[in-house]
Parts: sequence; C-alpha cells; structure tokens
Amino acid sequence: QVQLVESGGGLVQAGGPLRLSCAASGSISSINTMGWYRQGPGKERELVAAITSGGSTNYADSVKGRFTISRDNAKNTVHLKMNSLKAEDTGVYFCNLETRVVPWGKKYAYWGQGTQVTVSS
Repeated sequence: QVQLVESGGGLVQAGGPLRLSCAASGSISSINTMGWYRQGPGKERELVAAITSGGSTNYADSVKGRFTISRDNAKNTVHLKMNSLKAEDTGVYFCNLETRVVPWGKKYAYWGQGTQVTVSS
C-alpha cells in the first residue's frame, strides 16, 4: 500500500512564498510521476505541476514562472516551491503519485490527504 503525506501548507500574504513537501512510502515502482493538484473554493481539482521519475516537468499555465516542482527519487519525495503567490492560488493542495509496474502496464494513482494553502490579499 502506498501512502502520501503532505506538509508545508498554511496562510501567507499575497506576493509571498510557500513550500510544500510530500513523502511517499510503500511499494513504489521506479516508473512514476509525482505531482500536485489543487482544488479552490467552488472549483474542480486541477493539475498544478507534475514531474516524472526522469525529471520531466509539466506546469499549469497559471503557475508557470512562479512555481517550481522538484523531487528526490532516493527519498520518494516531491516538493513544490511557490513564489509570488496570489489570492487565486488559495485552495487545498493534494499530492499525487501515478505509477506503473511496466511502461505499458496499468496505471495506479494515489492521493495524499491534502494541505490547505490560503493566500491573503
């Protein structure tokens, strides 16, 4: 069983920084993508950023240039450095892990419990 534990959320003023971390434990294939999703008030959950085990990254247009995702494969951790935060970045941020045993195999997805990020304007 895979478990994801997030940390680092909180209240921050607009323009400020915040860093989220997520640690994955359990049986994890080396073929995986770790990422962050968020769900704002009254909104659907959306992808914020993701990074493959090979280091390829993908960002939502709304966070490009402000957020940076990184990971430590040896520790199965992923981090999201958020700069120049805006009120619209407010929401619950969820850590996500997608993995396959083999590249052509079934994809498994796991979620953290979520951490609240509130940006005050």
